[in-house]
Formats: sequence, C-alpha cells, structure tokens
Amino acid sequence: MKKISFWIVFLFFLNAFAQETEGDKAKQTVLDFFEAFHAQDSIKMKKVVSPKVILQSIGKNRTGEIMVKTEKFHDLITSIVNVPDTLQFEEKLLSFRVNVDGAMANVWVPYEFWLNNTFHHCGVNSFQLLKKKDRWEIIYLIDTRRKNECKK
Repeated sequence: MKKISFWIVFLFFLNAFAQETEGDKAKQTVLDFFEAFHAQDSIKMKKVVSPKVILQSIGKNRTGEIMVKTEKFHDLITSIVNVPDTLQFEEKLLSFRVNVDGAMANVWVPYEFWLNNTFHHCGVNSFQLLKKKDRWEIIYLIDTRRKNECKK
C-alpha cells in the first residue's frame, strides 16, 4: 500500500510541475520576440506584438537630461530588418521576473547589448502583455539604456 501511495503522490507532483504556467507562457512570448529580433524576422516579431504596441526608451540626451523617447513599431522593424550582414548584434537577456494578474503580465528583463562582440550598453526591458484568447501579446515595451553602471 505504501508503494502505491508513493507512486500516486509522485505522479501527481510530476504532473503538477510539468504544466506550463501563464507566467511561463508570457515569458515565452518575450523569448519568441527576441528570437525573431535576432533573426531579423519581421513576420515573427509581428506575431507576438499587438498592432497598437507602444514602444518607449528612457535614456539621457546629449546634455545628460533624462528623456523618454517614443518609437513607432514600424520604425523598429525597418531598422532591424535593414541591419547589414557585416554588423553583428545581440541583446543578451540576463534574467526574467514575471508577474501575472489575469489577462495582464509584466516581464522585467535586464539585458546587455553587444555590437560586433563589443559591449555597447545595458538596461532593462519592461514588457506589458495582454492575454487574448489563448495567447499572450506584447502591448507595451519600455526600456532603459545606459553605458555606465552595468554589471559585466
């Protein structure tokens, strides 16, 4: 009887841990975005992003003043697709913190950005996602960008 009870409990926990959570699914949406980003694949990027996505960056201007810059998703797509083959770029994702409340998720992702294997800048991406039907989509992305005070 003890062996049967053990296996029932074991299989229950195995099944419970094997199920993908909504947080896992939201994180995977962000991973899919970056996979498409690095592949310069605009079609795949569009699949995980809302047509009304808002993109913003926080950084310093030439005088050192903190500014918020808003960008159109179309402009991001155009710039990524037009990166020449001679330029290697990689956004190294350092960790993930995911929070979910019903149909809303936030994915906080510190990163380092590298150009031709040389460190360029670092910061944090903050993704807001909305769950529509059975899939998550990115509705808002804001990031920080800095060259100093980066963990390397």
